[in-house]
Amino acid sequence: MNRSSGLSAAILAGGQSRRMGEDKALLEVDGRPMIEYVINAAKSVADETIIVATDRPEYEQFECRVVPDRLPQSGSLGGIYTALSEVKHDRCLVLACDMPFVNIKLLQHMIDRSSDYDVLIPSLDAERSDQGGAETLETLHAIYSKSCLPAIQRQLDAGVYKVVGFFTEVNVQKVSQEEVAEIDSQLLSFFNTNTPEEFEWAKQQLASGSAR
Repeated sequence: MNRSSGLSAAILAGGQSRRMGEDKALLEVDGRPMIEYVINAAKSVADETIIVATDRPEYEQFECRVVPDRLPQSGSLGGIYTALSEVKHDRCLVLACDMPFVNIKLLQHMIDRSSDYDVLIPSLDAERSDQGGAETLETLHAIYSKSCLPAIQRQLDAGVYKVVGFFTEVNVQKVSQEEVAEIDSQLLSFFNTNTPEEFEWAKQQLASGSAR
Protein backbone atom coordinates (compact mmCIF):
# COMPACT_ATOMS: atom_id res chain seq x y z
CA MET A 1 0.00 0.00 0.00
CA ASN A 2 1.28 3.47 -0.85
CA ARG A 3 2.41 5.55 2.11
CA SER A 4 1.70 8.75 0.21
CA SER A 5 -1.44 10.23 -1.26
CA GLY A 6 -1.81 13.19 -3.54
CA LEU A 7 1.46 12.53 -5.35
CA SER A 8 2.06 11.42 -8.91
CA ALA A 9 5.23 9.83 -10.26
CA ALA A 10 6.61 9.90 -13.77
CA ILE A 11 9.39 7.76 -15.17
CA LEU A 12 11.19 9.28 -18.13
CA ALA A 13 12.07 6.61 -20.69
CA GLY A 14 12.24 8.61 -23.89
CA GLY A 15 16.00 8.69 -24.37
CA GLN A 16 17.75 7.14 -27.34
CA SER A 17 20.13 4.97 -25.25
CA ARG A 18 22.89 5.74 -27.75
CA ARG A 19 25.75 4.78 -25.42
CA MET A 20 24.06 1.53 -24.47
CA GLY A 21 23.17 0.59 -28.05
CA GLU A 22 19.69 -0.73 -27.14
CA ASP A 23 16.72 0.23 -25.00
CA LYS A 24 18.38 0.26 -21.58
CA ALA A 25 15.08 0.39 -19.72
CA LEU A 26 14.29 -3.15 -20.86
CA LEU A 27 17.69 -4.67 -20.13
CA GLU A 28 17.37 -7.27 -17.41
CA VAL A 29 19.12 -6.78 -14.09
CA ASP A 30 18.92 -9.82 -11.81
CA GLY A 31 16.10 -11.22 -13.93
CA ARG A 32 13.97 -8.06 -14.13
CA PRO A 33 13.86 -5.19 -16.64
CA MET A 34 15.76 -2.25 -15.21
CA ILE A 35 12.77 0.07 -15.46
CA GLU A 36 10.79 -2.31 -13.25
CA TYR A 37 12.98 -1.44 -10.27
CA VAL A 38 12.14 2.23 -10.76
CA ILE A 39 8.44 1.55 -11.32
CA ASN A 40 8.15 -0.48 -8.13
CA ALA A 41 9.86 2.24 -6.11
CA ALA A 42 7.60 4.90 -7.60
CA LYS A 43 4.45 2.90 -6.96
CA SER A 44 5.42 2.42 -3.34
CA VAL A 45 5.26 6.17 -2.66
CA ALA A 46 2.84 7.58 -5.25
CA ASP A 47 -0.78 6.79 -6.04
CA GLU A 48 -0.31 7.42 -9.76
CA THR A 49 2.66 6.33 -11.85
CA ILE A 50 3.09 7.08 -15.55
CA ILE A 51 5.85 6.39 -18.05
CA VAL A 52 6.81 9.13 -20.51
CA ALA A 53 7.95 7.45 -23.70
CA THR A 54 7.14 7.58 -27.40
CA ASP A 55 6.60 4.49 -29.56
CA ARG A 56 7.36 1.98 -26.81
CA PRO A 57 4.54 -0.61 -26.96
CA GLU A 58 6.71 -2.95 -24.87
CA TYR A 59 6.13 -0.72 -21.86
CA GLU A 60 2.46 -1.67 -21.68
CA GLN A 61 3.52 -4.79 -19.75
CA PHE A 62 4.27 -2.70 -16.68
CA GLU A 63 0.64 -1.72 -16.01
CA CYS A 64 1.36 2.00 -15.98
CA ARG A 65 -0.17 4.61 -18.26
CA VAL A 66 2.34 5.29 -21.02
CA VAL A 67 2.14 8.79 -22.46
CA PRO A 68 4.04 10.02 -25.52
CA ASP A 69 6.62 12.73 -25.00
CA ARG A 70 5.01 15.94 -26.24
CA LEU A 71 8.40 17.38 -27.17
CA PRO A 72 10.66 14.42 -27.97
CA GLN A 73 13.48 16.60 -29.29
CA SER A 74 13.70 18.63 -26.08
CA GLY A 75 15.52 16.15 -23.88
CA SER A 76 14.70 15.63 -20.23
CA LEU A 77 13.13 19.09 -19.94
CA GLY A 78 10.51 18.13 -22.50
CA GLY A 79 9.89 14.91 -20.59
CA ILE A 80 9.35 16.82 -17.34
CA TYR A 81 7.00 19.21 -19.14
CA THR A 82 5.04 16.25 -20.50
CA ALA A 83 4.88 14.60 -17.09
CA LEU A 84 3.59 17.71 -15.33
CA SER A 85 1.04 18.24 -18.09
CA GLU A 86 -0.26 14.68 -17.89
CA VAL A 87 -0.37 13.74 -14.20
CA LYS A 88 -3.44 14.30 -12.07
CA HIS A 89 -1.76 15.65 -8.93
CA ASP A 90 -0.07 19.00 -8.41
CA ARG A 91 3.23 17.41 -7.43
CA CYS A 92 5.09 14.84 -9.45
CA LEU A 93 8.11 12.76 -8.55
CA VAL A 94 10.26 12.49 -11.69
CA LEU A 95 12.69 9.59 -12.03
CA ALA A 96 14.95 8.34 -14.81
CA CYS A 97 14.28 4.83 -16.13
CA ASP A 98 17.86 3.63 -15.62
CA MET A 99 18.38 3.98 -11.87
CA PRO A 100 18.03 0.46 -10.43
CA PHE A 101 19.14 1.51 -6.94
CA VAL A 102 16.34 3.98 -6.23
CA ASN A 103 15.94 4.11 -2.47
CA ILE A 104 12.34 4.08 -1.27
CA LYS A 105 13.27 5.49 2.15
CA LEU A 106 14.94 8.45 0.48
CA LEU A 107 11.92 9.04 -1.74
CA GLN A 108 9.62 8.97 1.26
CA HIS A 109 11.92 11.33 3.14
CA MET A 110 11.67 13.82 0.30
CA ILE A 111 7.90 13.46 0.14
CA ASP A 112 7.56 13.99 3.89
CA ARG A 113 9.32 17.35 3.76
CA SER A 114 7.36 20.59 3.86
CA SER A 115 5.74 21.21 0.49
CA ASP A 116 6.41 24.96 0.20
CA TYR A 117 8.49 24.61 -2.96
CA ASP A 118 8.16 24.36 -6.71
CA VAL A 119 11.13 21.98 -7.05
CA LEU A 120 12.62 19.71 -4.39
CA ILE A 121 15.90 18.26 -5.57
CA PRO A 122 18.94 16.44 -4.16
CA SER A 123 22.18 18.39 -4.41
CA LEU A 124 25.55 16.63 -4.34
CA ASP A 125 28.66 18.43 -3.17
CA ALA A 126 31.06 19.95 -5.66
CA GLU A 127 33.87 17.52 -4.89
CA ARG A 128 31.67 14.63 -6.11
CA SER A 129 30.60 16.47 -9.22
CA ASP A 130 31.75 15.72 -12.75
CA GLN A 131 30.60 19.18 -13.83
CA GLY A 132 33.75 21.20 -13.35
CA GLY A 133 33.47 21.75 -9.61
CA ALA A 134 29.83 22.84 -9.56
CA GLU A 135 27.26 21.10 -7.41
CA THR A 136 25.30 18.31 -9.08
CA LEU A 137 21.53 18.71 -9.00
CA GLU A 138 19.79 15.38 -9.52
CA THR A 139 17.12 16.64 -11.92
CA LEU A 140 15.77 13.15 -12.65
CA HIS A 141 15.35 12.26 -8.98
CA ALA A 142 13.29 15.26 -7.96
CA ILE A 143 9.77 16.44 -7.18
CA TYR A 144 8.24 19.14 -9.38
CA SER A 145 5.04 21.12 -9.03
CA LYS A 146 2.71 22.06 -11.85
CA SER A 147 3.53 25.64 -10.90
CA CYS A 148 6.75 25.10 -12.87
CA LEU A 149 4.92 24.70 -16.17
CA PRO A 150 4.88 28.39 -17.23
CA ALA A 151 8.61 28.78 -16.58
CA ILE A 152 9.39 25.52 -18.40
CA GLN A 153 7.22 26.61 -21.32
CA ARG A 154 9.10 29.90 -21.62
CA GLN A 155 12.42 28.10 -21.64
CA LEU A 156 11.27 25.58 -24.23
CA ASP A 157 9.96 28.40 -26.41
CA ALA A 158 13.42 29.97 -26.20
CA GLY A 159 15.02 26.72 -27.35
CA VAL A 160 16.92 26.21 -24.10
CA TYR A 161 16.73 22.62 -22.91
CA LYS A 162 18.93 22.51 -19.83
CA VAL A 163 16.66 21.45 -16.98
CA VAL A 164 18.12 23.78 -14.36
CA GLY A 165 17.67 26.75 -16.69
CA PHE A 166 14.24 27.59 -15.31
CA PHE A 167 15.21 27.17 -11.65
CA THR A 168 15.89 30.89 -11.22
CA GLU A 169 12.20 31.55 -11.87
CA VAL A 170 10.79 29.16 -9.28
CA ASN A 171 11.22 28.23 -5.62
CA VAL A 172 13.84 25.49 -5.47
CA GLN A 173 14.63 23.65 -2.25
CA LYS A 174 17.61 21.34 -2.06
CA VAL A 175 18.15 18.09 -0.23
CA SER A 176 21.79 18.20 0.83
CA GLN A 177 24.25 15.39 0.28
CA GLU A 178 24.57 15.01 4.05
CA GLU A 179 20.82 14.57 4.33
CA VAL A 180 20.81 11.99 1.52
CA ALA A 181 23.79 10.12 2.97
CA GLU A 182 21.97 9.54 6.26
CA ILE A 183 19.65 7.25 4.28
CA ASP A 184 21.77 6.23 1.27
CA SER A 185 25.37 6.33 2.44
CA GLN A 186 26.81 5.33 -0.94
CA LEU A 187 24.56 7.72 -2.89
CA LEU A 188 23.61 4.84 -5.17
CA SER A 189 20.12 6.24 -5.65
CA PHE A 190 21.52 8.45 -8.40
CA PHE A 191 23.54 5.81 -10.23
CA ASN A 192 22.65 5.83 -13.94
CA THR A 193 23.37 2.89 -16.22
CA ASN A 194 24.22 4.69 -19.43
CA THR A 195 26.97 2.40 -20.72
CA PRO A 196 27.46 -1.37 -21.00
CA GLU A 197 30.15 -1.13 -18.32
CA GLU A 198 27.81 0.62 -15.88
CA PHE A 199 25.10 -1.90 -16.66
CA GLU A 200 27.42 -4.82 -15.91
CA TRP A 201 28.41 -3.23 -12.60
CA ALA A 202 24.75 -2.75 -11.65
CA LYS A 203 23.98 -6.37 -12.50
CA GLN A 204 26.81 -7.58 -10.29
CA GLN A 205 25.71 -5.43 -7.38
CA LEU A 206 22.08 -6.52 -7.53
CA ALA A 207 22.89 -10.16 -8.13
CA SER A 208 25.14 -10.20 -5.07
CA GLY A 209 22.62 -8.32 -2.96
CA SER A 210 25.24 -5.78 -1.89
CA ALA A 211 23.28 -2.77 -3.18
CA ARG A 212 19.75 -3.71 -2.13
